[in-house]
Amino acid sequence: MKEVSLLQLLLILISRMDLFKYSHVQSVQGDSCSWNVCEILYFKFCKIKCNDWNREKDVLNIHLICHSHDDVGWIKTIDQYYYGSQKKKTTTGVQYILNTVMDELEKDESRRFSWCETSFLWYWLSNYKQRKRMQKLVQKGQIEFVGGGWVQNDEAVAYYVDIIDQMTLGLRTLKKYFGECGIPYVAWQIDPFGHSREMANLLALMDFEALFFSRLHFLEKEIRLRNSSLEFVWNGSDDLKTNILTGAFYGDSYGPPPGFCFDHECLDEPIIDDPSSEEYNAVQRVNEFIAYVKKQASHQRTNHLMLLMGSDFQYTAANQWYTNLDKLISLIRENKTFSGKINIFYSTPSCYLMALKESHPKLPTKIDDFFPYASSNHSYWTGFFTSRPTLKGFIRQSSALLQVQKFLFKF
Repeated sequence: MKEVSLLQLLLILISRMDLFKYSHVQSVQGDSCSWNVCEILYFKFCKIKCNDWNREKDVLNIHLICHSHDDVGWIKTIDQYYYGSQKKKTTTGVQYILNTVMDELEKDESRRFSWCETSFLWYWLSNYKQRKRMQKLVQKGQIEFVGGGWVQNDEAVAYYVDIIDQMTLGLRTLKKYFGECGIPYVAWQIDPFGHSREMANLLALMDFEALFFSRLHFLEKEIRLRNSSLEFVWNGSDDLKTNILTGAFYGDSYGPPPGFCFDHECLDEPIIDDPSSEEYNAVQRVNEFIAYVKKQASHQRTNHLMLLMGSDFQYTAANQWYTNLDKLISLIRENKTFSGKINIFYSTPSCYLMALKESHPKLPTKIDDFFPYASSNHSYWTGFFTSRPTLKGFIRQSSALLQVQKFLFKF
């Protein structure tokens, strides 16, 4: 416990605002970006360029969160994933995701996109023209960085200093290229297999305002759905009194509602809004969407809900996503049946967080872990606790050498 306390004190002393210094690379300055100091006392920094939500209590606000979850090493290496090589394994190429998302965001300022994995971003930002394009979109508030680490680290076997190091590397990269605009205020741990109280503690100490994740034990999720407690306050430490607002996703994963995946590899039907076409399905598709939304809303404590529109390595052809989402938004807004009842718009996790806090819901608290993770009966994801011991040993030895090198470098 003494070692943990020292690490926690270290985090307190090295606030992200001061630690993550950046080099001569020109970045977007904080006074002109989408984050700005505001008068709302409960939120240290606020997004002034959120698409506006409706403050009437009887109006349901649907926050569409466009995102792509990109594993930094799974079936392919990081280089193979970024460049799209080794297509026999998977056709994914992260560079194409970033390229097409930029194109679509520049067409419409109301569109939003959330990005997490800084390691892939580091490749893309090496190009000056690409970097300037992204800086403009970040400045406008159309791109929001979430998490900000080099990766989304595992929360079961990763050691404290390794977590801090990978977060430092990722956050420094964002600060280097985007200044204050690059600072994420929402932690985004959507794919680790279970979640630890200590990780929540570290994230709170790193000054994150909230944490969102996907995977929790299926039985606990059933209970939280019944109690409308998917959103709660997680107490990370009894001694340090670190609390972080936390939300578990409603769906079975971090993907879109069933039937509404518009990625080029998905088989769901597009939205066809031309009444003269034999394929016209706009009314049916809208009704299916609203039915899902109402079901999710019945488990919320506020009139806000977050819908994730994206999944693993999606948005390679971003036009398909945004074209269909634009149609969905227009159809719902133009439908008199939903007038004054439903407000749907592009959003980001931080904008959703602001709306949630503005609603002042009474949330339950949690003081323990989300381990072990089980997706169903007899499906406990615990093998990785002890598997690949040689790899884990190499990681621990390498980490020790890195810590020694860092101390020597300081002298």
